[in-house]
Amino acid sequence: MENLTSPATTPDENSFADILSEFEQQHHGPARGQALQGTVVSITSDSIFVDIGRKIDGVLPLDLYRDAKGEPTLRKGDKLLVNITGSDGEGSYTLSTIKVERPKDWSALERAFTEQTPIGGVVTELVKGGMRVDVGSPAFLPASRSGTKDQAEMEKLVGQEIQCRIIKLDTANEDIVVDRRVILETEEKATREKRFSELTEGAVLRGTIRSLTDFGAFVDLGGVDGLLHVTDMAWNRVAKPADVVSPGDSVEIKILKIQPESRRVSLGMKQLLPDPWTQAAERFQVGERVQGKVSRLTDFGAFIELSPGVDGLIHVSEMSWSKKIKRPSDVLKPGEMVEAVILGINAAEHRISLGLKQALGDPWEEALKKYAPGAVVEGPVTSVTNFGCFVDLGDGIEGMIHISDITNEKRLNHPSEAVKVGQAVRAAVLELDRERRRIKLGMKQLQPTTVDEYIGEHQPGETVTGRIVDAGHGKVELGEGVFAHCRFPDEAGDDDATSEPSPAADLSSLTAMLSAKWKQGGSSTKSARPEAARDGQIRTFRIVKLDQANKKIEVELAG
Repeated sequence: MENLTSPATTPDENSFADILSEFEQQHHGPARGQALQGTVVSITSDSIFVDIGRKIDGVLPLDLYRDAKGEPTLRKGDKLLVNITGSDGEGSYTLSTIKVERPKDWSALERAFTEQTPIGGVVTELVKGGMRVDVGSPAFLPASRSGTKDQAEMEKLVGQEIQCRIIKLDTANEDIVVDRRVILETEEKATREKRFSELTEGAVLRGTIRSLTDFGAFVDLGGVDGLLHVTDMAWNRVAKPADVVSPGDSVEIKILKIQPESRRVSLGMKQLLPDPWTQAAERFQVGERVQGKVSRLTDFGAFIELSPGVDGLIHVSEMSWSKKIKRPSDVLKPGEMVEAVILGINAAEHRISLGLKQALGDPWEEALKKYAPGAVVEGPVTSVTNFGCFVDLGDGIEGMIHISDITNEKRLNHPSEAVKVGQAVRAAVLELDRERRRIKLGMKQLQPTTVDEYIGEHQPGETVTGRIVDAGHGKVELGEGVFAHCRFPDEAGDDDATSEPSPAADLSSLTAMLSAKWKQGGSSTKSARPEAARDGQIRTFRIVKLDQANKKIEVELAG
């Protein structure tokens, strides 16, 4: 008969008991807050699963373990210290990581406060002005020292293991205040220091545009900010950074310079693209005609975009052959397409000199034909100065009329007495200087003079009366302001010719001449000659030549 009062425990029953005990441990788990060694087994789009040595895995929220680029800071196989904070309702434990242990008694709290060492704690609930944290004893974490931006982030901390530092410890009242932000700032600084030490000049990496300024963009390099200046965004000129990048953009950049003292990092994007100036010397040639768009104007000229990243400069002195351009904006406008001639190339210094006037053609080449001396021109007066006035002849060419060549009527004290700006005038070309690009004009040369009137009223052969002004030079005054030239006979030569007959004269001719002189009362040959020319004499002259073009008159004595 079987002994029913003290049954023996069978091996199967012992095995079942062990299994039951293990099951209870697996499902009820260790007490919350107990440190466990875990291993990352998988990472999904929103969670990190951790093997904590139980049949049920623990889970960490992925959002709390991302770097500045959004990448997970944990990898499969990583070891970490965690504790269980609860369950997610889907058969997994919710976990939090532990970096430092929580004090086990009050003396440990006092030591942590005195030494200002970090301690661990679990956020238990939100309260007015902050949250409760279990650091071995209840502690208060002010919202301003939580390191969170808003209420939503604070709520995510409930049930999570955090690091903090005790900033107030009242032993009598058991009042503890902790600070989490100082720990985060210390960790962030350490991360920046480590990241900064890893950066090297010339390295190419990706970063995230954090913010824009007028002069460039700040790029997050994973805890360290670098400056991408607007001039290093592209080879072509960038008006404002927003035209190229936007906050949040992921960009590939190159580290141009690192300044450890000021902790400044200079970045560049265009340096990752071919420099268009390396091909400029081959693509463009001096003397070549090119077309481009006016990209910007300055006080000294206009920049023309010949190709992306390659600008040429038209200096203000190369905009017109004759006019003095004061402002480039008087000739060109931003965005305008223009044709120019390449005057010089310096690819090493990124400079191309252009000429606008050379593309338009030199009007002075045609001026040599159109404005020969003696030609008559018409045009408006463009400006009046103390010494004369300037006349627009077209094609950018101006002629100058000196004050002495404006009128014959009177002596002018200032050109404005006879001409005004905008007044249309006729003038004769007096002189053309090709080298100095000057044309001298005269208005009075087209005005009738008393000489013109005299020549118009007389004919060659007419006998006129005049006064000898300068007998030595043959100058005779025929009227007011009208002078003529006369060749007076040489007195000694005339005596010889009259007193002595030529060898060819026959005897009958000589007899007739002597008879005529006897009939005149026996006067001498000398007294019979015409009176010698003297200054101031009024004599009769015969017109020999009238030169209208040169305003010249030639006469001879008529008696």
